[in-house]
Formats: sequence, structure tokens, C-alpha cells
Amino acid sequence: MESNILTVGVPTGSLMEPTIALFAKAGFSISGSSRSYRPAVDDPELRVRMLRAQEISRYIEHGYLDCGITGRDWMEENASDVREVASLSYSKVSSAPTRWVLVVPEDSPIRTVQDLEGKRVATEAVAITKRFFEKAGVNAEIEFSWGATEVKVPDLVDAIVDITETGSSLRANKLRIVDTLMESYPALFAAHGAWADEWKRSKIEQLALLLKAALAARDMVGLKMNLPEKSLKNLLETLPSLRNPTVSPLAQPGWVAIETVIEEKVVREIVPSLKALGAEGIIEYPLNKVVY
Repeated sequence: MESNILTVGVPTGSLMEPTIALFAKAGFSISGSSRSYRPAVDDPELRVRMLRAQEISRYIEHGYLDCGITGRDWMEENASDVREVASLSYSKVSSAPTRWVLVVPEDSPIRTVQDLEGKRVATEAVAITKRFFEKAGVNAEIEFSWGATEVKVPDLVDAIVDITETGSSLRANKLRIVDTLMESYPALFAAHGAWADEWKRSKIEQLALLLKAALAARDMVGLKMNLPEKSLKNLLETLPSLRNPTVSPLAQPGWVAIETVIEEKVVREIVPSLKALGAEGIIEYPLNKVVY
């Protein structure tokens, strides 16, 4: 790898759009990603490679990538020797983790993992599933599934281990969750060689900082207002801010300007209270990053 170029793996598939949106909020515009393994990025010190999430940790481990984003589940599935730099709490449609779950048809007599002794289970995450069954002391036949795993029960296998975020697809296919094997968020992983390089480590840490700041801002907004100074004590006792809000005197005597950062869902609840305190010129604005 070139010394002053950081090669970053970005996942294709269901994580591609939310990951590219996260990079954009962090300040990095990735373009042409839907058509190219080598999309453009507006940072001359970055080189982006679009790869399947299942493969990224292996390419990081072998040094083909300096760092990359993939699920912790795929890192564990591959048993990749990589460094986790930052956990990133986002997924395809929400901020909830994805789950690997043991699933059977709704009308199956199987109620626990022990009921699968001697049975056949299909999954894409073979290593994770084998470790789960070994820990449970259950001897089952675990086979790799190339996709469309949910359609294989009950005709081809007795159960499946599949990934879900909301469970809606499983319910639509009349499937029932027996157990949860693991929960997983994406994370930024780095190659040990890249982490040992002073320039690359600094660049990876900068990237991690900006990505985490973009995630921290996801549900937050900025709030500004003017307030009669006599109402300041009441406001400070009730305003749910990250820290004490910034308070600045206005040119008009008896008034102060207030600025703070709060959860977006809280705004609708407190605006009437702010008005009752005499607040004027209330402005809500979006945030791209919040750095703690």
C-alpha cells in the first residue's frame, strides 16, 4: 500500500447506501459506487474499494485494505486478525443492531436449540452457527446456504440461521425465532500493518472521529432562541441539553440569547414550554457532526 494513501473498504449490498450516507455526513463524498469497484471520493488521501461485507475483514487482515467497515459478525465469522477502531451503531433501516437468529417454521415442533439434535441447519454464517451449537452441546449438521435461506425450511432443512433487523421478512415467510446467536453492528476495522504506520494510523483515527461524530448527530438538532433574562433560571432547570446551554447577553437589556443541542424528538415537547417562558425567535437546525 502507498504510504500516504489510505485504502478503505466500504460494503456493498444492504449496508452500501447507509454507509455512503454516513461518509457524506462525515464530510466525504463517494460517487459512482453503484457502478464501480473503485468509486471516486473527494479526499485525495483516500482510496475507496466497494466489496461484499462478508469479504472486507479478510482483505484487511491480508493487507489489501488498510481499513474498512463491515459487521462485527463477518469479522467473527472469518476469525480475522484485525484491529477494531470504532463501533458504528447503524444498520440498513435503523440504528438497531442486526441479529443472527435460529429460525423454524411457525408450526414446527422445535422449541429450543436442543430439539435440533441430529437435525440439519442451513446458514451463510457457518462458523458462528457451529460455535453456537457446540456451546449448546447440540450435534447438528450445519450446511452453507448460498442465499434465499428462508425458503429452505421445512422442505430442505429443519431450521435456518439467518440475519434480521426488524423480523418483518421472517414473519412474512411464516417463520418463528427460536433463539438469538448474536447481535452485530458495523465497525471500522484496521489492518495491524496500517495501524503501525504513523501516518495511516492518524488518518484512520481522523476518519473514525468524523464517522462517530456524524452518527452522534443523527438524532440531534441545534436550538437557538432569545429569552427574557428573568426566565433563564427556569429554562436552565428544564432544558434537556447535552451540557449547559450557551448563554449570551443581547444588546437589548433584560434579554439573553440561548443556544444548545438536544434530541430532535424532544423539540416538539418543549417548544410550547419555551414560548410560555417568553422565548422568541426559536430556531431549530440540523447537525452534521457532534464531537464529544
